[in-house]
Amino acid sequence: MIGVLTHHWAKPDRIDEARRLLDGNGLAQSGHPGYGARQTMISRNDPAKITTLVTWDSSEIYDDWRASPARAQAMAGADDLWAQPAESERFDMVD
Repeated sequence: MIGVLTHHWAKPDRIDEARRLLDGNGLAQSGHPGYGARQTMISRNDPAKITTLVTWDSSEIYDDWRASPARAQAMAGADDLWAQPAESERFDMVD
């Protein structure tokens, strides 16, 4: 199992809209085979920084999600919401 930690920086005047888009993306992810769980975190130091941790059965399954039409649809228009590019990293989940 892997965890994907992604930091997003919303434009200050688009934070609520960015959160709704990411929530919709999470809903779409939850229907994809191999999805595990998702947590969303908001930075205490910067409310425009929205971080998600999503678990997947494997990197290959996550790659399938990233290439899927459902993801493209869920993230349509996202580029207009971000103050800077997202940073994402994959981790092996351990007990």
